[in-house]
Amino acid sequence: MKITKTKKSWGIIFLLLAIIVILAFYPLPPQAPIKYYDRETGVLKTEKVAAEKWLVWLYNNPVGEATLWTLVKRKFVSSIYGNMMDRPSSTKKIQPFIEEFDIDRNVFQKQEFHSFNDFFTRKLKNNARPVDTNAAITASPADGKILAYADISNSDFIIKGYRFDILSFLNNAELAKKYMDGSLVIIRLAPADYHRYHFPLSGSVSSNTKIDGDYYSVNPLALRKMTEIFCLNKREYTTVTNPVFGNVIMAEVGATMVGSMIQTYSGNFVNKGDEKGYFKFGGSTVVLLFEKNKIRIDDDLLINTLKGYETSVKQGEKIGVSMITL
Repeated sequence: MKITKTKKSWGIIFLLLAIIVILAFYPLPPQAPIKYYDRETGVLKTEKVAAEKWLVWLYNNPVGEATLWTLVKRKFVSSIYGNMMDRPSSTKKIQPFIEEFDIDRNVFQKQEFHSFNDFFTRKLKNNARPVDTNAAITASPADGKILAYADISNSDFIIKGYRFDILSFLNNAELAKKYMDGSLVIIRLAPADYHRYHFPLSGSVSSNTKIDGDYYSVNPLALRKMTEIFCLNKREYTTVTNPVFGNVIMAEVGATMVGSMIQTYSGNFVNKGDEKGYFKFGGSTVVLLFEKNKIRIDDDLLINTLKGYETSVKQGEKIGVSMITL
């Protein structure tokens, strides 16, 4: 019996589909849990990761990686999902999310929300995040988990398994020179965190600089596989000039399913604790860069980072003190 070219073509297609399906369901490698120190108690905890199986599949399965490169990292995918989270029907996700991640509703300014994004970008009561007002202290700009480095030494260095290149991150060679041997703080916001970010110190502010990029996840599960995510993702930054901290760069980094970063500040001068903006749906990151010999980062943050662990922080709490006295 003669096999036609059409039948051969369909046979090849079905074979390829079968291979793809087999690969897609291939057992995923076991992942080490994400550990971090709870700053308040000093206890080492395990982070509960939203959509953990999905993240592991995307970054550890060949079909998942292909999906990541062709679709998931693209802006339109995050925009579509972000728009879905703006719909009134998305409110049904709010209560299960609150219960799964044990989120304290008592600190919310309001209790009723029009969409999941409305809940996600929620404001907190004025006394929910006290800000350390001492002028010689830098406050955390956001709720999240922090990695801290007192001396970068050069623009290409290792941070918990991945490389961070300041020149690529800022996309500005002249500006990057000022921070090559400075200090670095990275605050990672998980989906369950409060997603508004605030100025860590007072001072005059520059205009906002935007750098286009992709939308990879910034979760450690993804960072274990891709070393350059922060320098690939969309990001924005502002310089805050302060008498005792010098010129401090505050940058926000987008991530998978982050609909957008909305800057809400205005004017040429800000006070410590003033809102700078917020992330729409998705976990993301705030990065602080300090010039050399300007900040003494708190010891617990440096020690935990040196041991390979993040430390949980709340917006407004002390993370460092100025090395300059006036």
